[in-house]
Amino acid sequence: MTFGRTTPILRIFDEAKAREFYIDFLGFTVDWEHRFEPDLPIYMQLSKDSCVIHLSEHHGDCTPGAAVRIETTELDAFQAELASKRYKYARPGIGEMPWGTRELSVKDPFGNRLTFSTTTST
Repeated sequence: MTFGRTTPILRIFDEAKAREFYIDFLGFTVDWEHRFEPDLPIYMQLSKDSCVIHLSEHHGDCTPGAAVRIETTELDAFQAELASKRYKYARPGIGEMPWGTRELSVKDPFGNRLTFSTTTST
């Protein structure tokens, strides 16, 4: 028995704010996007290296306020990259956790929390 990659779906309410946060600030890339018609909600896939997330404006897909943990390397470089962007709504720092990880947490404009982490001990 095997299990594949998990892809979280995060609820968004404003496409422009989502793009500003996920693409301009965090550095994700849009892989694809879908609308049933031009004036209907968007559903899109974003990625950054092997990390893949879906964003949805559809009310039935998910609930705002989710929490997602994303394993990463070079957390200090990522934090420096984010700090250099001078994003108006977040300037996340790195914390040392007692369970052996270093973490950087940031909330998107819709209340979803993304925690980027790297293991410091086994």
